[in-house]
Amino acid sequence: MTRAAERTVTRAEYCVVACAEAWRDNGEILASPMGTIPSIGARLAKLTFSPDLLLTDGEALLIGDVPALGAASGVTEGWLPYRKHLTMVLGGRRHVMMGASQIDRFGNQNISCIGDWARPRRQLLGVRGAPANTVNNPVSYWVPRHSARVFVKKVDMISGVGYDSAAAAGPSATRFHDLRRVVSDLGVFDFATPDHAMRAVSLHPGVTFEQVREATGFALAAVPDGGLPYTREPTDEELRLIREVVDPRGLREREVRA
Repeated sequence: MTRAAERTVTRAEYCVVACAEAWRDNGEILASPMGTIPSIGARLAKLTFSPDLLLTDGEALLIGDVPALGAASGVTEGWLPYRKHLTMVLGGRRHVMMGASQIDRFGNQNISCIGDWARPRRQLLGVRGAPANTVNNPVSYWVPRHSARVFVKKVDMISGVGYDSAAAAGPSATRFHDLRRVVSDLGVFDFATPDHAMRAVSLHPGVTFEQVREATGFALAAVPDGGLPYTREPTDEELRLIREVVDPRGLREREVRA
């Protein structure tokens, strides 16, 4: 294989880097990734620019190493049963990256049902911990298939609290409400606008804003005059860590295909 071929970065690897960036400079907090690519991203962040991140084995242990995805940890740092995990949530010491069956322009998330609550067309996971997450600790989102069915004008049910819903609920909901970013297979988005409406921050290479606009069920904030930048490439070392250390089985490519 030539050096050029080795350096070719896949869409999934851009998504990994974009997810990892969500935890940049977060300090000693618990990273709670939900999904294959966010899990690779959290591990990559800990191995590079956020070494103080806390990781778990997905069950009840804090781990002190960074095993490959799906491998057992060899270093246990602490005991973190569910009740203590919730204490970290309520204390704001966790940054979770959740999924979304629907998400709207103000960051309201739905993972509970599709259709009217009284007679839904689809039953999903239920609200789970989404309300407490979104009013107590930093939250980001990962969407592996960006479409107008997911990015909707208004969610069918609010599971995770968005900026408009938090404002309507008052100080008890807004005090620690902090939606950081949304990463999809098309780009990176945040809510850093005057009214906290979603805007595009970067597009993954090969993606156009027209594609994003057609796959989004609401109007995104205006693109700056100079256009949108591409999501940054992984460095050579980051690419090595992704491919050889964190995800040697290439599971990332199953979640986001080229």
